[in-house]
Amino acid sequence: MTLIACSGSSDVPISSFRHAEGGSHASHISADNTIAVVSTIENGITVWDLTTNEHRYVWRHQDDGSNSVTNIHIAFDNSYVVTADREAFALWNLDVGEPEGFWRIDEASIRDIAVSNQGRGILVGRGNGKVMFFEPKTGRRLEFLGHQEKINSVDISPNGFYALTGGNDYLAYLWDTRTGQVVHKFDHPSRVTKVSLDDQGRYAFTADSKRDARVWDLVTGKEVSNLQYSARQLIFTTAVFSDDGKYLLTGSPSRRINRWDVKTGKELNEWRVSAREGSKPASAVVHDVGFIGDSEIISESSNGLLEKWKIKN
Repeated sequence: MTLIACSGSSDVPISSFRHAEGGSHASHISADNTIAVVSTIENGITVWDLTTNEHRYVWRHQDDGSNSVTNIHIAFDNSYVVTADREAFALWNLDVGEPEGFWRIDEASIRDIAVSNQGRGILVGRGNGKVMFFEPKTGRRLEFLGHQEKINSVDISPNGFYALTGGNDYLAYLWDTRTGQVVHKFDHPSRVTKVSLDDQGRYAFTADSKRDARVWDLVTGKEVSNLQYSARQLIFTTAVFSDDGKYLLTGSPSRRINRWDVKTGKELNEWRVSAREGSKPASAVVHDVGFIGDSEIISESSNGLLEKWKIKN
């Protein structure tokens, strides 16, 4: 672990911790910002305790030492983690650091994955447009067939009862994993590239490949806001709502982190994560972000760094 002390500005973090020497394929930060799971390029999947900045576990999908895991999701209650490469996914118990299941998907590639509290349900979005909801302990399996083209992004409510999925068919759906029935349909003018649920059950975020990045009311299904930005397009790799529901924090493939007002869609702050070493031009993908109270934010990026910034109002 390397700690780098920095002075504060919008582009320079107040602190930085090295989590992957050669960079990372994917990362996820727990909802309470106490755990980070990082799919490293050189050393498998590493689990970090962010309260002590200590290394807890190293996991691997392949016995040959290679690592191609590109999707990670930590359950809201920090009990389990799911990891996935294009062909297989694994469920890991965070208390003991051991796997509880490994499943291979032959029908189509895995595009995104999510897990609910206690590992009760796993959501798998696939390249054939199908979304599978799977309960490891009971063996129950439900396939959602609402999408007509490949899935790009999925999320699941902490209790596992609701799924949010988005795909190349220009649609995002909120649906019930107990019945497979659609609760809300969210239309976009281009392919939906990112979806995210508010863990408190208030909002959904759906974004497409061009100009629309919208916040929706989960009770009514009505639009709350459309994020306001001047770029012709802005692709999102992650999106997290603040605990009080006032703000949305997003990350992108272009090093950007932005904080938005949920009600108005107005951009409030922008930060740029450190570029990955040796990248030309200087680049990094923001894998995940999080709020630390009202005063700081946190990120994990393909540069292999955990970085923190102050929020300047």
